[in-house]
Amino acid sequence: MMFRSTTIFFSKCYPSDQLTAGRDVIGLAETGSGKTASFALPILQALLETPQRLFALVLTPTRELAFQISEQFEALGASIGVKSAVIVGGIDMMTQALTLAKKPHVIIATPGRLVDHLENTKGFNLKSLKYLVMDEADRILNMDFEEEVDKILRVIPRERRTYLYSATMTKKVQKLQRASLRDPVKVEVSSKYQTVEKLMQYYLFIPAKFKDVYLVHLLNELAGNSFMVFCSTCSNTQRTALLLRNLGFTAIPLHGQMGQAKRLGALTKFKSKNRSILIATDVASRGLDIPHVDCVVNFDIPTHSKDYIHRVGRTARAGRSGKAITFVTQYDVELYQRIEQLIGKKLPLYETVEEEVMSLVERVTEAQRFAKMELKEQEDKKKGGKRRKADDDDDADDTEQALGVHDRIGKKNKKNAGGFKKRKK
Repeated sequence: MMFRSTTIFFSKCYPSDQLTAGRDVIGLAETGSGKTASFALPILQALLETPQRLFALVLTPTRELAFQISEQFEALGASIGVKSAVIVGGIDMMTQALTLAKKPHVIIATPGRLVDHLENTKGFNLKSLKYLVMDEADRILNMDFEEEVDKILRVIPRERRTYLYSATMTKKVQKLQRASLRDPVKVEVSSKYQTVEKLMQYYLFIPAKFKDVYLVHLLNELAGNSFMVFCSTCSNTQRTALLLRNLGFTAIPLHGQMGQAKRLGALTKFKSKNRSILIATDVASRGLDIPHVDCVVNFDIPTHSKDYIHRVGRTARAGRSGKAITFVTQYDVELYQRIEQLIGKKLPLYETVEEEVMSLVERVTEAQRFAKMELKEQEDKKKGGKRRKADDDDDADDTEQALGVHDRIGKKNKKNAGGFKKRKK
């Protein structure tokens, strides 16, 4: 694998050899600044010099990020035959135990599942570990993995190299730094909470009851781009995806209530450009490497201001430009003001023509009604305890053919042309 240019974080680390000089590292960096390469390459270099099984452990907050890091390790280390194992929840423990018995070079794991194996898998230990990486440490701790991290730190060697990465320096991260790192080098891309220079940020002040209408208008106006649309709850993520599918958009949901296979499937479809709109909760807003996001829409404004940084960091990655538009209703003004205070700037208004937006109300209202029906039918199915066939399960999670209502609204849309894209079969 070859790099055309170095990323911000990578170039910060390597000119001074901080990651190859035997020092622990605490890295503070904006998302998309090249953290994975900055720890994967020195680990692979050390592994090449001193080949050993169970050489490195990478802890991550989410399953998706674990799979992504594994892919990058295997790609970067393909020429030396590196084997990695992903140890996360949602996968059979016995299958994972067999994988661990083969002693991969690198383990990428969520803390909870790794502790399960340390306590229950016979013969598995990390007594010879040479490298520990804690990626997205602030989020690991925010997800209440402190106890699991403490257990892991107690059973791995004190003589090791430790890399701790975080987008924000919270009190919990400072405490973890003191407990796990020795005389660390601090590598920081920016000392303030900032967004990258090539990110164009806007706000859109709208009445709450017309949020769906403005979203549809925006997607039509910026057609041809790829979008990540952030919602605050799993149910609103599913509802919004159904709404957009009913209007012919290639939207797919990603949220915590989906099974692991469906979540990975959704990511794969979006990354391969098979779907152009990913409707997501904050489960997808950190760490995931999705290179082609052109526009982020904060459909629901984040409750925590720092989450804004992580959401909009999905676009304008690795030197590319991108756009982020935040919907602000009459109920969101205080939350929005906190975001502006955090990033230290006033955002411009995203210009829209009200007459054009309001012309969509009738069709969006109809799509809302059908989406509500589909959600209710899905809930009734779950309550009835009926097992769905694999194909039906795929369609329900992908919101593509959810119970036949698309045909009904499709016929209506043919009568009322409005620029909606054809629904992907």
